[in-house]
Amino acid sequence: MIRSTFVQTMARYNRWQNASLYAAADSLSDEARRKNRGAFFKSIHASLNHLLWADHMWLSRISDAPRPSAPLSESASYRDDWDGLKRDRLACDERLIAWADAVTDDWLAGDLIWRSSLMQSDMIKPKWLVVSHIFNHQTHHRGQIHAMLTAAGAKPQDTDLILMEQLAT
Repeated sequence: MIRSTFVQTMARYNRWQNASLYAAADSLSDEARRKNRGAFFKSIHASLNHLLWADHMWLSRISDAPRPSAPLSESASYRDDWDGLKRDRLACDERLIAWADAVTDDWLAGDLIWRSSLMQSDMIKPKWLVVSHIFNHQTHHRGQIHAMLTAAGAKPQDTDLILMEQLAT
């Protein structure tokens, strides 16, 4: 099981890494961000969209945040406007940090029940596992995005968690 301090650290790591990726993506043209680069969601823009959509979906399950307006099948096109996507990402990261700062070890010890449209069934999983999945999902797709940005000539920051305090200033 994980502890609330881990959740708080990872929420801040998420914000730090997203800031790095979005800053690097800002150095590219809109065309370059939308170019098919062979990743699962094809482009930098689409991958960032899916990641925001997923964070919105999970926040709606673990807090009182609203569900995303689009289904999973539209997650890669969730926000078409680059400035709107950036704005929503910043707000989502702050909402995740506020949630993480309020989470308790007792809450993490419980189970989460939700309806999965992907699985077409009700799900029940330990909350600590769900939260671990959220952070793992973020890291997975940010790795893809980091690789696409680097291949496009952009320069995102280092991704090492251990360097967060030194590099996040």
